[in-house]
Amino acid sequence: MRLVDVKRLVFGDRQADKVVPPSGFTAQLTVFAAGAMAFLAVFALALSLASGRLAARWGDELAQSSTIRIVAPMDQRAAQTEAALGILETTAGVAFARALGEDEQQALLAPWFGTELDLRALPVPQLIEIIEEDSGFDAAGLRLRLAAEVPGAILDDHSQWRAPLVDAANRLRLLGWISAGLLGASVAAMVTLAAHAALAANAQVIAVLRLVGATDRYIAQAFIRRFTLRAFGGAMVGAVVAMAMVALLPDASERAGFLTGLSFQGWHWFLPFLIPLLSAVVAFLATSAAANRTLKRLA
Repeated sequence: MRLVDVKRLVFGDRQADKVVPPSGFTAQLTVFAAGAMAFLAVFALALSLASGRLAARWGDELAQSSTIRIVAPMDQRAAQTEAALGILETTAGVAFARALGEDEQQALLAPWFGTELDLRALPVPQLIEIIEEDSGFDAAGLRLRLAAEVPGAILDDHSQWRAPLVDAANRLRLLGWISAGLLGASVAAMVTLAAHAALAANAQVIAVLRLVGATDRYIAQAFIRRFTLRAFGGAMVGAVVAMAMVALLPDASERAGFLTGLSFQGWHWFLPFLIPLLSAVVAFLATSAAANRTLKRLA
């Protein structure tokens, strides 16, 4: 596009702007569609970013921790616990290991059984917490040692829990990006329909403009500018409103979990402002295609 065309697209042309009706159904449809889609796109973006943070947190928290359960009769539990801790002290890759106290185990079971649970009345196994070094340890070798020396010990390296959780969070993130892409396609479809309607409604005006010497580029540019600005304005309003709604969501909480961590963090607050720009680009391309196609048909 030539420099003069870019200047007209940005600053407008009073005579060319008269070709496109400033208000009406097509204008309202474009502004509403762009605003609604931008509003939803902000939440899709927030969901995607929150899912990424969740996947990273779950992966980091579970990747370097393991648990040993001592399932043994009460008269043997203390001895087997000490034996397991002794094995862990000589296991390469184990940074720290300790047996959980009765109060800690009761706190872990409190969400299901309440705070009045008496652990001595139930066959609750003794738990040993293991913190790994960055290099990790040989889980298979440790299981063999425990099986030989501590028959009541069961090693859980959290792999069966970590992988599905991280995979679920990553799929949520992908779903967020797919949703944002579908919303962008919906904006393109709406703008295309509105541009076709406006061009069809102004067919007689276009014919007169051609008779007085107006080129198809000049006519198309009038429609492109008007619909691009409508999409940008509507998307900006929708994005700002959505950001205000996101800001009102509760902050991240360990107890409440994922549903309280949907807000943007740090520089991510600037990302929603890209949505109006992308909406304008989508509207520009969609209107250009619609205008060129319709003008060829009306020729």
